[in-house]
Amino acid sequence: MPLVDVNGIKLNYQDEGTGDPVLLIMGTGGTGRVWHLHQQPALVSAGYRVITVDNRGIPPTSECADGITVQDMASDVVALAEHLNLTRLSLVGTSLGSRIAIEVAAQRRDLVDSLVLMATRSRPEAVHVALDAGELALATERLKLPKRYYAATTAMWNLSPRTLFDKDKAQEWLDVLEFATQPAGPGVRAQLAIEDDPGLLGICARIAARTLVIAFTDDLVTPPHLGREVADAIPGARFAQVDAGGHYGYLERPAEVNALLTDFLGGRVTDPAPTSPDS
Repeated sequence: MPLVDVNGIKLNYQDEGTGDPVLLIMGTGGTGRVWHLHQQPALVSAGYRVITVDNRGIPPTSECADGITVQDMASDVVALAEHLNLTRLSLVGTSLGSRIAIEVAAQRRDLVDSLVLMATRSRPEAVHVALDAGELALATERLKLPKRYYAATTAMWNLSPRTLFDKDKAQEWLDVLEFATQPAGPGVRAQLAIEDDPGLLGICARIAARTLVIAFTDDLVTPPHLGREVADAIPGARFAQVDAGGHYGYLERPAEVNALLTDFLGGRVTDPAPTSPDS
């Protein structure tokens, strides 16, 4: 993956395919490579040029341990687009990546043609405030939890019960999560310190891009009712729910998510309806 100097940092990205450009933005602590499991191959196969990026805080991109803001990360996306000579593009984000995409779309209406926001929320509920504070405290104290406990609690927060109580799938996830890096490095700690923006819906109101908000029915971190509030604040935005998915729904239900992405980006979605694992 190329490592380029943009916006005062070194930014790591990958650029594959041809056609209309789509830039995918990952959430807190995630690398751009996560998109390469499902969404990137599907979009490349559908004829898109797909760009994935390691956000600031995620090595080998600059870790920026002295602090990170959503505005910083949005400026990184714009700077990368300029580096690649892109004048129009589509943005797809999940979780923190959706917040970054919202900021880019609101500030650069001339740049963003289409916008897909997955696993996003308008505001935190009390349980989210407590969880976010706890995760930041653990990271700041550099505490390492027992691997099996870390894997189990991460799974329970981020996966659907449909996955958790499928014996084979649950064990696969637990095995993967046991190898997750902890305690968090300095860049991820800086990402974890980013707080929800109380003015987010006002920012959403400035978006002019075609927008699709995708929520996952079993998502505890960014539940559907808070995703719908985001969709309602964006002029003309569409809203879709994917059943049997948690916060990692784009990994749990890739076929449904990829169908929504390719249909929407191709202009074929007029009124997204909830999807079903049996559809």
